[in-house]
Amino acid sequence: MLAQTPLASRSVVAINALTGGVSSDIVEIILDDGQRLCAKRALPKLKVASVWEAPVERNQYEVAWLRHVATISPASVPKVLVEDRDNRAVLMEFLPAEDYVLWKAELLAGRYDTGAPAAVAGVLAQVHAATWRDAAVEREFPTGALFDALRLDPYLRTLILRWPALKAPLEATIAQTAATRLALVHGDVSPKNILLGRTDGHPVLLDAECAWFGDPAFDAAFCMNHLLLKALHLPLLRGELFEGAAAFLDTWLAGLPAAERADAKRRTLQLLPCLLLARVDGKSPVEYLDDENRARVRRFAPPLIEYPPGELAEIVSAMAGVAQGESRS
Repeated sequence: MLAQTPLASRSVVAINALTGGVSSDIVEIILDDGQRLCAKRALPKLKVASVWEAPVERNQYEVAWLRHVATISPASVPKVLVEDRDNRAVLMEFLPAEDYVLWKAELLAGRYDTGAPAAVAGVLAQVHAATWRDAAVEREFPTGALFDALRLDPYLRTLILRWPALKAPLEATIAQTAATRLALVHGDVSPKNILLGRTDGHPVLLDAECAWFGDPAFDAAFCMNHLLLKALHLPLLRGELFEGAAAFLDTWLAGLPAAERADAKRRTLQLLPCLLLARVDGKSPVEYLDDENRARVRRFAPPLIEYPPGELAEIVSAMAGVAQGESRS
């Protein structure tokens, strides 16, 4: 890949594997002058317990997402240096730990930046609003099948197999999400894919392999889902994380076209309990929940899937109830 760049005359002195991803091989490349780069190559089979295969061409759409978002919010994505489409690989700038922290690691360590949820929501709203109903961007991302393979099938359709009583509402949510084409979607807005600047807290979004022109409510629900699950896992931060999810939703909705906000909120709150249950009983369960908290999700999420809430407070109340050993009426 270096042969295709101005770096061609430089020598590689070290290649170090980077951890944390399940869908790609990612390495740090160190050049002879000390410069560090990041190389990423998509895998045909994801590194999870269940069988989960995905088309490797997703790499080219991740690159396209990064390049497009760089025109909207350049500080919110790593710079793409070169794309090797034949080998489904990309070379990017390396964002060092001296300058950035991984949001997931911070949360799991109990270090909570109260401004982070709104900051992430603000970047997402900026991307969504800038691409809203943009036909040219839609043509650039014909990735409905990829999004289904990476998100709708392993998360929501898998739930139908494991929760057949929820088939009707889950199928309705899948159909609605697949049919909604409004803006450029990242598809994996998880704290594991978000760096925060050490000096300013500004978020940088990584791993846009699920990039799709579709329903931006998926991005909102996907991120809020992680905040709420971590609220179960981290009782000392529970109240703050609940407040963070609310701040995220408010900030994100405020950045969308005014006429679209009510329906975007409705779709987000319909998706959210589905994703909460999917991260327990889908193909990619979160690793940090213990048996007790997984059981809590299985208690409060199904009624919310069957009867979608109108307000985030209904989900928070149900979660707080089971966390205190109460059942949702």
